[in-house]
Amino acid sequence: MTKQFIKNLNTMNKFKLLMNLVLFCSLGMLSCAQNSTTSKTAKQQKPNIIYILADDMGYGDVGVYGQTKIKTPNIDKMANEGLKFTNHYSGQTVCSPSRCSLMTGMHMGNASVKRNGELMDPNDVTVAELLKPAGYKTGIIGKWGLSEGALADNSPNQQGFDHYFGFENQGFAHFYYPEYLWRNHTKVEYPENLNIRDEQGRYIKGKGTYSHDEFAKEALQFIKDNKSEPFFLYLPFAIPHAELTVPEDSKTQYRELKWPEVPKLIGGGGGKDSGYGSQYVDGYCAQDEPNITYAAMISRMDKNIGRIFDLLDELNIAENTIIMFASDNGPSYEGGQDTEFFNSAGGLRGHKRDVYEGGIRIPFIVKWKGHVKEGGVSNLPSAFWDFLPTVCDLTGLASPKNVDGISLLPTILGKTEQQRKHNYLYWEWNNNPYYQALRVDNWKFFKITPKDTKMEPYYELYNLADDISESNNMVSQHPELVEKFIPFIKEAQSQK
Repeated sequence: MTKQFIKNLNTMNKFKLLMNLVLFCSLGMLSCAQNSTTSKTAKQQKPNIIYILADDMGYGDVGVYGQTKIKTPNIDKMANEGLKFTNHYSGQTVCSPSRCSLMTGMHMGNASVKRNGELMDPNDVTVAELLKPAGYKTGIIGKWGLSEGALADNSPNQQGFDHYFGFENQGFAHFYYPEYLWRNHTKVEYPENLNIRDEQGRYIKGKGTYSHDEFAKEALQFIKDNKSEPFFLYLPFAIPHAELTVPEDSKTQYRELKWPEVPKLIGGGGGKDSGYGSQYVDGYCAQDEPNITYAAMISRMDKNIGRIFDLLDELNIAENTIIMFASDNGPSYEGGQDTEFFNSAGGLRGHKRDVYEGGIRIPFIVKWKGHVKEGGVSNLPSAFWDFLPTVCDLTGLASPKNVDGISLLPTILGKTEQQRKHNYLYWEWNNNPYYQALRVDNWKFFKITPKDTKMEPYYELYNLADDISESNNMVSQHPELVEKFIPFIKEAQSQK
């Protein structure tokens, strides 16, 4: 048996999906025999899907979400021409599990990856594996973060992606001048990136090839190569994850502002023996201008997102391409940037590695020219695990019955009266203490369990409608809600 066939059997509705595909292919061959021109036209009418993901960018790091210092004109334009979600959440408060949730439709009670360092179960079924047999060309360019090696059983090429261009693993993605990247099963080497740090741990200005620029170039080429057939492009950029570094030309517009800076000494980013590549040295590079660099990285990403929009218009496929933009979790200060200076969390409590709002509430924008009403705003609570069923709804596929997400397509298309809603959104963060969190309507509920077994769990409850900073614990005022919400936590961990 093939791996795909085994994986189909492992999901409750995969047999049904397989039979539907057989029927679809049979009807398709008959249709081609009768009228090949009509079949080709129908194929082209399927919407292209582009999902762009920033890395460690906060809710408040984008202009349309309140940012005043960092310039993001193209992302702002995307929101003005599309739909902005104000209550959208990442799958987790750190990178790898959040990406697992996005690809599989599972929240943290059921996802195979719950912490960084864990790897995706090869039997997980991804969005790409559902789209590929439906006639989509599938591509991922950037940071996968769910396998240890580009040739592993859980690598992108083994999880439904026809085309992969990116890092060896999550550790390599921490450094922007890699000695090599992978294009499918071929290693693409960058010898000019070897030994380009000076004695102080700073990259030598003007030297080397910047990985983000390579990803942008590859993404544009992927779109050009597949303009005549339906495609799914997952574009998880590494920006603005630490380390902080960017080519000098992106810094110019910020350097003249003379922002306060606290230089970042070399350090962080794991260990030399953890598969971090030759750029590791002693950790993240030293950075004299972390604030300028952070802003410049986001603006460089924004500029390349604008190039994608321009290309879609040039190829005359913008009206047949739905584009989504988000971040994988809240902001981080690990590169040395001052997140308070930028108000990166947008007034929310916490940051990366918190399941308070600042660690998991993220920007989410959807643009689809001619289909999504311009300048829309949705306050629907939603999350990463809604992406997979949304894509299935969008393309007419049967969504796997065991996923945790719901389709957001009614909201995207302005049919809010048809929109289903979650009973709750769920996260768990197995730190010390162990956090379990729910979003139920406007309530945010926490069960917090100390690792010391002699201590009892305690609870926190916040009304986000009038306490967005989660500063007023209302457990004592609403014991009835504690009783109501505790069963949801148990349910979230026992559904599958």
